[in-house]
Amino acid sequence: MANPSPQKRAKLRKLIEDSLRRQGFRIRGDQIVLSKKVTKDKLRRLHRLSVRHRVEEAQPRLRRYEDRLLGRIASGREVEPAKVAPRLVEVLPDSEDELLFRYASLHWSIPTSSGYGRRLRFLVEDAHNGKLIGLFGLCDPVFSVAARDAWIGWDMNARKARLRNVMEAFILGAVPPYSMLLGGKLVAMLCASDEVKRAFQRKYSEGESLITGAAADGRLALIATTSALGRSSIYNRLRYHDRLLMLSVGYTSGWGEFQFTNGAYSQLRDYAEKYCSKTAKHESWGTGFRNRREVVRRVLAHVGLSGNLMNHGIRRELFVMPLARNAREFLRGEHQRLSWFHQPADDLAAFFRERWLIPRAQRTQEFADYSNESFRLWRK
Repeated sequence: MANPSPQKRAKLRKLIEDSLRRQGFRIRGDQIVLSKKVTKDKLRRLHRLSVRHRVEEAQPRLRRYEDRLLGRIASGREVEPAKVAPRLVEVLPDSEDELLFRYASLHWSIPTSSGYGRRLRFLVEDAHNGKLIGLFGLCDPVFSVAARDAWIGWDMNARKARLRNVMEAFILGAVPPYSMLLGGKLVAMLCASDEVKRAFQRKYSEGESLITGAAADGRLALIATTSALGRSSIYNRLRYHDRLLMLSVGYTSGWGEFQFTNGAYSQLRDYAEKYCSKTAKHESWGTGFRNRREVVRRVLAHVGLSGNLMNHGIRRELFVMPLARNAREFLRGEHQRLSWFHQPADDLAAFFRERWLIPRAQRTQEFADYSNESFRLWRK
């Protein structure tokens, strides 16, 4: 392993510190410090550079498709609230649906990941007009999440055995003009649909884990997700008839790496490849780094910066969505079978339309004035 010169270390260290300050973070000692009053607008500003960098990175691949993809985004005059007919579309690799998923994801106000490990991605379309309502993606969950694990009641052995029955929503939400009609609630509800459970079973009920060698288990018991900006108004009190679909179980601790995923990250990655020891040593994982967080952690230590800089201090509300009455008992290993909730996508959509969509459309006509040209990322 080569050793960098002191000048190279110092240069990268300065780049990291300058990047953090440019985003709006203050550095005090070895800590990132946020002001006591952190509003949602301030959180959006902190994420702005990272979001802008993702858009710039995607431009060479997606810009040439933008006109075509905009054709799948509704203008307000194309939305008839009483006739909205949501349908789930599973996203397949190398399809136009995948292009649309990636394109729409760039409009989130916080940088989103592509998910880790196992993945399921869905578009939610309005069958009435063929336009996009929203999207969600599920991936392998983080191994240890204090609030989630406490709610389940996991010990180490049960978590190792049943983590495969949990997925995490790495992106979830609606696009305008449907977002103006509380479409985010609809997308969240459809995560809990029978169709998603069946898609998971179809894709992950055979074979074995590449890394652990454990037999596959296609029973999806729980979906976890976090709010984008602190406390969530979309997920809180989200009901299907008399039952809460999503339960708030606490807040994340504020650790992560989004603050390094702007233009600085490519230089961190190049530095890590040249000068840092690799972390993925199992032959099934490859020979590089397990994930982006490992790259950042290794580089910070290498250039003499504290790993505490990965504590950005932004705590997000954590939600769990049980898909069965006995999800917790099953995940603890106390039950061997799941007692599923029966939640067809059409029933969930019909409930949403009457409970939220039509009343919202009657109260406000903001959505009707929306032009899909507002969704354009790059000038012609």
